[in-house]
Amino acid sequence: MTIKRHADVLVLGGGIIGASVSYFAAKAGLSVALLERGEIAQGTSSRCDGNILVIDKEPGFDSLMSIESQRIVAELARELAQPFEYRAPGSVFVCENEAEMEAARSWVARQAALGLPFRMLDRYEIRQESRYFADDLPGGLECGSDSTVNPYLLTYALADGARRHGAEICLGTTVQNVDKLSGNGYAVETDQGTWVAGKVVNAAGCWAPMIGGMVGIDIPIAPRKGHLIVASRQQPVGMRKVMEFGYLMSKFGGTRQVDRLTEQYGVALVFEPTESQNFLIGSSREFARFDTTVRPEVIACMARRLLRFYPALSDFQIIRTYTGLRPWTPDHLPIVSEVEDMPGYYIAAGHEGDGISLAAVTGKLMGELLTNAKTTCIPAEPLRFGRFNKNEGGNDHERSARVSHH
Repeated sequence: MTIKRHADVLVLGGGIIGASVSYFAAKAGLSVALLERGEIAQGTSSRCDGNILVIDKEPGFDSLMSIESQRIVAELARELAQPFEYRAPGSVFVCENEAEMEAARSWVARQAALGLPFRMLDRYEIRQESRYFADDLPGGLECGSDSTVNPYLLTYALADGARRHGAEICLGTTVQNVDKLSGNGYAVETDQGTWVAGKVVNAAGCWAPMIGGMVGIDIPIAPRKGHLIVASRQQPVGMRKVMEFGYLMSKFGGTRQVDRLTEQYGVALVFEPTESQNFLIGSSREFARFDTTVRPEVIACMARRLLRFYPALSDFQIIRTYTGLRPWTPDHLPIVSEVEDMPGYYIAAGHEGDGISLAAVTGKLMGELLTNAKTTCIPAEPLRFGRFNKNEGGNDHERSARVSHH
């Protein structure tokens, strides 16, 4: 028997983006129901690192959006009932050669011109970060505001906060169809009955195009696979997140001087200490549809990349390996927007590897859009769905070429 239930807003997807949207929408006074086919944080949000980063964001809108997200996360650490291992130690890019140092100086100058807390690090300062670094590394750069969280716990904390503000969290609920009603609103059919709401937020990440297809919307999001290693060592290796400067090239599609496998799988060093003093090693980037198989050759490539920068860690212990899927968009910016020709249908997806970084600002912005706020925490225009409309001349955020020439 079909059961009809009502809400102001239906949020489709129980990852960190859906949980954040639900929290801010419920906090704004809307009646909210979050529908998730499995468990909270079951997909991408449980298969990633936990960084709230500015250091790897394109100077300008991207980096300012991330600074705002950091500010909101600091507020959430005081506001939410459930702790989520929030720390703000800053993060580091390390350079492999003088050519990268020159590019890093340009990167720092552009970020510092926006008033962001960036500075260069020389060879001596890099060695202060970790005594395990390779001797030939010339230096790097630092962003002092970068923070870190446990992504599982932040997702749960946001969902718990949404519930405390009256949202209904419906787990084990699979969306089967979405229909636009003849008047205003939408009917969402699930295996647990039908919901009717004035507004729907598609926060399904890599699966957003499948949900969009139910109402005839073509959403340009594709899954981009990444591997991670969880490792340990008897002594702490470092206290802060460290990435190689070449990570920018891997992320945005620039050209690097690396071997064939490193280039093929988009491998770049990411080192992240956890609160328990284990550490995560990443990362890789490849398009493999929805294949989440762990590939030993990619894990080996990532381990070799770690040893290039930390040669003394050849005895580290691998605890486990896993993969996740990042929801990629052609311009590397998320979609946080109402669909222009479908009133009441919103998308909050496409964050690629920045879902944890941008979850807080995404949730707050979407809460403002859903309540027709006069002002928003960040400009909404760059995240508009309509930027992909070819009739509008395409998008103007293709950043890979710009990054590769820094």
